[in-house]
Amino acid sequence: MDFHLGSGTTASVAHKMNRRYIGVEQMDYIQDIVAKRLQMVIEGEQGGCSKAVGWNPQNPGLLDGDKYAHNSFVYCELAQANQRLVDEIMEATQPNQLQKIWAMLQDKGFLSYKVTPKMINEHAEEFADLSLDDQKRFLIECLDKNMLYIPFADMDDSAFTLTDNDKLITRKFYARR
Repeated sequence: MDFHLGSGTTASVAHKMNRRYIGVEQMDYIQDIVAKRLQMVIEGEQGGCSKAVGWNPQNPGLLDGDKYAHNSFVYCELAQANQRLVDEIMEATQPNQLQKIWAMLQDKGFLSYKVTPKMINEHAEEFADLSLDDQKRFLIECLDKNMLYIPFADMDDSAFTLTDNDKLITRKFYARR
């Protein structure tokens, strides 16, 4: 388990050693760096520990009888909830965009328990006097950070509109073995 996947070295070595692995990364370069690197490993890349572990993608040995473990990997992203709103807030270029986002937050966003929308709305003029960057920071602080991503226990909630396939993959990932 690598909680800071970075460039994928741990995952690449684990793959070449025919071990099961899980890598976690919060940065958005996973497709450009790690996924491409693992694909190169599958295709037979011979750098790093390849010689030491005898890496041969055509004859990798079997892991618990899984004859396909050597030629694939699964890449998943967490399903976003409030993180989508954070992204929208950060992309806003005009105060009126932030006002629309604030209206949506009150209706559909998961606000922090510390936030009282009525009180904020009563001080809308003060909010309008803030710089665009300060308005963005304020709105992000209003969000419940525990809801940046959809919790497993809530994935069947119709408000999140997860696909049946996403739910199936998630359940398989968390299945007890």
